Amino acid sequence: MAVPKATQDLLTPAFVVDLPKVKKNAQVMMDRFKKLGVQLRPHMKTHKTIEGGDIMTNGTRRCIVVSTLAEASFYAKHGYDDILYAYPLPFDKVKKCAELSEHLSLFHVLVDSLAALEQLRSCPLSTGKVWHVWLKLDCENGRAGVPYSDPAALHLAKAISGSQGIELTGVYAHCGNTYHCTGEHEIKAVAQATTTATLEFMEKLKTAGIPCPKSSIGSTPSCSHPVSDMALLSEVHPGNYIYYDVQQSVIGSCKMEDIAVRVLTRVIGHYTHRNQLLVDCGWAALSLDSRGCLPTGYAVIEGHPELKLLSMTQEHGRIEPISGKLDFDKFPLGSLLYIIPYHACATAAMHPVYFVQSENKIVDTWKPVRGW
Repeated sequence: MAVPKATQDLLTPAFVVDLPKVKKNAQVMMDRFKKLGVQLRPHMKTHKTIEGGDIMTNGTRRCIVVSTLAEASFYAKHGYDDILYAYPLPFDKVKKCAELSEHLSLFHVLVDSLAALEQLRSCPLSTGKVWHVWLKLDCENGRAGVPYSDPAALHLAKAISGSQGIELTGVYAHCGNTYHCTGEHEIKAVAQATTTATLEFMEKLKTAGIPCPKSSIGSTPSCSHPVSDMALLSEVHPGNYIYYDVQQSVIGSCKMEDIAVRVLTRVIGHYTHRNQLLVDCGWAALSLDSRGCLPTGYAVIEGHPELKLLSMTQEHGRIEPISGKLDFDKFPLGSLLYIIPYHACATAAMHPVYFVQSENKIVDTWKPVRGW
């Protein structure tokens, strides 16, 4: 099927990417960390496309982060290298990790337990290569990683470093707790705490005589408002910033005008007795990630602050006014609405193709990799 040239001619629901905003968001992040003298290792998990990766790496196709082996294989197939698989090593995927390690000049894995390290010891690489291992440190985020203050973290680092055929390449921390922040001051406080904890752990390694050349922290909020001490890190690894979203604007990472994605939807029903519109964007096109926490419901309807996306089923969305009577004449059947997603990563994951637009004209289509 031919892709329409005009955005308004797309079949809906459609995931629309604003190319100028994507390029601007990527360039701002690159410039920010070039100025700090820190390597930017962008995370691909938000968009999972070659085109987005090329923009985020400025065309180098080097030094990226992925969250699935499907992503790692996809990028490797398209000429990317220096890929960090930033996920606690899954035991069922060690063999595939070994294949990527032997194929690429640099493929990194993440470890946060002695059991995972033993899996690598039991699967030595051929062709004279070594496993490049990053120790996952938990700096109060509370997801994966060894708590930074736990003696077990230093013990694990020593075990990695002392293992034949394995190199302790770096220490990796995700400051996902910035997602609980509101405003730049709170974001910077978490960024500072995570940076300090990571750097102090690096000093412990140095004192213990454990070689470890790199340190990395990341999240889009912390990297949108970095603290000066982040200049002492080797790398940062944000990802969502290529698109941004309503969640990031609420946190304080960006402004609404920085958000580069929309879900285009059409009005398919008028229900005057309920004071509601029905649109063809259900949770299968948007996700339920926000849980309806916004004053405008599950997302923001661009240009219509008076409207609320009240609820969604799989393929339907119910829209009503925040207050008062709805003027149905303003929203005729077949008319278009642009929905700004709460969480761009979750919304993008719902779509098999992204329609890339500039000045309301479709200029490209991007197809993300799927699977794990």
